[in-house]
Amino acid sequence: MKIVSSLFLDFFLYVILLVITIVPLYFLNILFVKPHMLRKKLERQGIRGPEPSFLYGNVREMQKIQAAAADMKAHSRSNNNGDFVGDDYACILFPYFEQWRKQYGSIYTYSTGNKQHLYVNDPELVKEMNQSITLGLGKPSYITKRLSPLLGNGILRSNGHFWVHQRKIIAPEFFMDKVKGMVGLMSDSAEPLLKKWEACIESQDDKIADVRVDDDLRAVSADVISRACFGSSYTKGKEIFSKLRTLQKSISSKGMLFGLPTFRERKDVKSLEKEIDSLIWEAVCERKCQETTLLKKDLLQMILEEAMDHFASKDESKNFIVDNCKNIYVAGHESTSAAASWCLMLLALHPQWQTLIRNEMFEACPNGSLDVDSLPKLKSVTMVIQETMRLFPPAAFISREALERTKIGHVDVPKGVCIWSLIPTLHRDPEIWGPDAHIFRPERFANGVTKACKFPQAYVPFGVGARSCLGRNFAMAQLKVILSLITSNFTFSLSPNYQHSPAYRMVVQPGHGVNIIVQKFKKK
Repeated sequence: MKIVSSLFLDFFLYVILLVITIVPLYFLNILFVKPHMLRKKLERQGIRGPEPSFLYGNVREMQKIQAAAADMKAHSRSNNNGDFVGDDYACILFPYFEQWRKQYGSIYTYSTGNKQHLYVNDPELVKEMNQSITLGLGKPSYITKRLSPLLGNGILRSNGHFWVHQRKIIAPEFFMDKVKGMVGLMSDSAEPLLKKWEACIESQDDKIADVRVDDDLRAVSADVISRACFGSSYTKGKEIFSKLRTLQKSISSKGMLFGLPTFRERKDVKSLEKEIDSLIWEAVCERKCQETTLLKKDLLQMILEEAMDHFASKDESKNFIVDNCKNIYVAGHESTSAAASWCLMLLALHPQWQTLIRNEMFEACPNGSLDVDSLPKLKSVTMVIQETMRLFPPAAFISREALERTKIGHVDVPKGVCIWSLIPTLHRDPEIWGPDAHIFRPERFANGVTKACKFPQAYVPFGVGARSCLGRNFAMAQLKVILSLITSNFTFSLSPNYQHSPAYRMVVQPGHGVNIIVQKFKKK
């Protein structure tokens, strides 16, 4: 008995010794050795960056630089004469990227905690990323984990073969032939906005009105995605959209790149996630009851059928449906409405482009009704959209993680390294766009993107490569319809109430909204 007890004690002590030895070594490897080795692999290729500290990497330095930029913003005053369009807002929103870029060049490395990053803003390397079709470049897991309550494991967050599977289902619904059939639907969705603004003008004695456009544009965009993909109007999904927007604000309140949410914030996020999932599932169940009355399949129907065919588990099937519905709701309206807001702000500052758009609209659509044949004739509005998305791209970053060792141009990217490209910097680089890079000049796109700048591959408002935005055609068509209808019905200028303050809330959007002075246009 004593021998057994002695053996047990020896074994117990051995286990404790093993734990005491291995656990610290494990964490040392995760927190220091592995990041250090990744950094050294990049440095051997001539890639330098700020020196990281133990445990935190460059996070504390990033926070200090961000705080200094915030102080600078607080002491600066923007005016409303249009000069602020040329302001390099990336220096305020992402000052650490800009400071390090000036210090280390267009390619450098930095770290956040135990994550090693590679900053890439070299046009040739961006081109390589654009042409890459490998599944070895996916969405950064540490960022998408933070977005999990908002996106689940849908197409915007997933990687590898599961992402490919989802893309095959969703991508065809946004091909150009499908989008052409949605032009009438987009016009119908914009009609309530036009009537609302007309009513605002009529209620004013001087026949002009000061309107804040953000919520109205968001409602139009949400209605379009609801009708096109789910066969329902915005009014039916209003609660879903409202809660998704609240959840988006909660998740991005502490910054997407670093910062830890409090317990209270995590609790609020979890509660909102459950409410949204429940609301979407209710809508899905309603759709299931209507299947026999559908005249044609929409995207929701395709997702439902795919879930039934490929998932034996009810929970897996439900998660697949709900997650992808959330992804389409989020991607389908937030970025587009932000782009539309920026477009109206710039058009308000440049009324000559309102006139050009209006004249083309009247020539292409004498009866004022847009159709699929008239849309390609609207050249001016296309140039305005392209230039707006150059100056104020809703997507701030191209972000990838090397899920396996990957070659990008001359750079050998080790597995585990996250790659970042700052889109506003690419879009405002004088070496790419010329000395007028910070000026609103839509005519630069008169002959397309290939003739607009020195390196066309550096124009990436919809991302790059295989993971570029699936809804590009859908978004461009929607923006053309909304802006053409607004401009052909109203003249507008920037309101004195407008405060220029680009903000990053998962997309770059006007921080205080966009206020414009609208007046009913009377055709002579």
